[in-house]
Amino acid sequence: MSWHPQYRSSKFRHVYGKAASKDKCYDCVPITRNVHDNHFCAVNPHFIAVVTECAGGGAFLVIPIHQTGKLDPHYPKICGHKGNVLDIKWNPFNDFVIASCSEDATVKIWDIPKHLLTRNITSPKKELLGHVRRVGLIEWHPTANNILFSSGYDYKIMIWNLDTKEAVISNPVKILDAHKDVVLSMSFNTDGSLLATACRDRKIRLIDPRAGTVLQEASYKSHRVNKVLFLGNMKKLFSTGTSRWNNRQIALWDQNDLSVPLLEEDLDGSSGLLFPFYDSDTHMLYVVGKGDGNIRYYEVSPEKPYLNYLMEYRSHLPQKGIGMMPKRGLEVSACEIFRFYKLIPTKSLIEPISMIVPRRSESYQEDIYPLTTGAQPALTAQEWLNGVNKGPLLVSLRPGSGAVNSLLQFPEPEPLVKTTDLSQHQDWGGKMLLEGMQKPSEIGDNRKQLKVEEKLLKNEQMHLSNGFDVFECPPPKTENELLQMFYRQQEEIRRLRELVNQRDVQIKQLELELRNLCTDTGGY
Repeated sequence: MSWHPQYRSSKFRHVYGKAASKDKCYDCVPITRNVHDNHFCAVNPHFIAVVTECAGGGAFLVIPIHQTGKLDPHYPKICGHKGNVLDIKWNPFNDFVIASCSEDATVKIWDIPKHLLTRNITSPKKELLGHVRRVGLIEWHPTANNILFSSGYDYKIMIWNLDTKEAVISNPVKILDAHKDVVLSMSFNTDGSLLATACRDRKIRLIDPRAGTVLQEASYKSHRVNKVLFLGNMKKLFSTGTSRWNNRQIALWDQNDLSVPLLEEDLDGSSGLLFPFYDSDTHMLYVVGKGDGNIRYYEVSPEKPYLNYLMEYRSHLPQKGIGMMPKRGLEVSACEIFRFYKLIPTKSLIEPISMIVPRRSESYQEDIYPLTTGAQPALTAQEWLNGVNKGPLLVSLRPGSGAVNSLLQFPEPEPLVKTTDLSQHQDWGGKMLLEGMQKPSEIGDNRKQLKVEEKLLKNEQMHLSNGFDVFECPPPKTENELLQMFYRQQEEIRRLRELVNQRDVQIKQLELELRNLCTDTGGY
């Protein structure tokens, strides 16, 4: 299978992995020694959270994403659990809310302050009490706000609605009791209407979470499943596990028929777990080995051979866990299409690894950055519970195309004089006709109001760039960061020039209208 890509045209054939330099890594981080098979790391564009080694209960660290280098040994922790923390997940629609689950059979929701932590956080925003044994997995719903799924060693999956005022919630809205052993993995389809699970009884189940019914069940004997993943809208499932001879194995399944896999392949004889990650924008699949330093990546196609092997990132440093940055936090100027955060407990290090498409141009590459999932929910919790399904709200990754920057619409630089001239004539001609019917004092007031609004918009544009506070970003440390800042400033200068040119056209129109008015009054 790995030889197919030689003769296949693809934009991602030459994607390569690039480890961050030492000054961009997070050093002296006391990474957990827990043997539980989880990622132990969660990342968003503002923070990186990692489960840490802690005496007397469980704790995790939340570090600002730009705070690289050596970590203070007395750095504050989030430490409200009485047992080891087993899983942490950021809320996909709020970068300052994180959920954690633990061996103490609880799930806790935490508010992370926007400023730097100065002391340990011990009081959660909400506490979910329902499981009777330790909770090993949590997953946020991909499109509905404040819906959380948790899975415990009591073999139950519980659905929680966090849209309540109570600090302690003891009644989940739904309990899925379809498993006869521990659930090892959970994955949603794109709109969150279906849930795929991998269980220790070696079966993959496809569940309707609201009805609680099992729609499909795979009991294929020669593939012992560990992790399962929905492949976006392709109506396929991908699983990792082991074969009868204990080789690490991957398998691809048809969502509508789980009796026999479409494809299965043995990878190697290592004993570590395989974590799968899928990027629905590029249709790329990443398989990360626990206990080794390798990341294999494939391109998924709807027809045979389904999986097209691209390449493998190799490293001599083994990873204990892995985190993944959402697409909205990537560096598009460097053609970065995916970013992992690799936990290396032997060196107490977190190492970012960027997957990059080699391109010569430094401009925005629209073909490798289609519209992607944004940070706004498509549904409220109650709407989803009532049976409504909606796909995720999509946003563009083009710099300046966010909700804040779209307040000011700038024309393209090339056809500025030619194409905008006519529209300016029409717009300002219409405005002058209206102003001709108004009193001079009213016209002056309107223009003052417009100026005030423009100033407010400019201030918002200056302080916020693509949804991030400029004052929170640290000064550039490396030559690469300095270049990026330089390009951002060049872009801002270009926009301001366009705005000035636009104002010049408007001034000329006003002068022309004034001249016409003077001529009319002189004729009378």
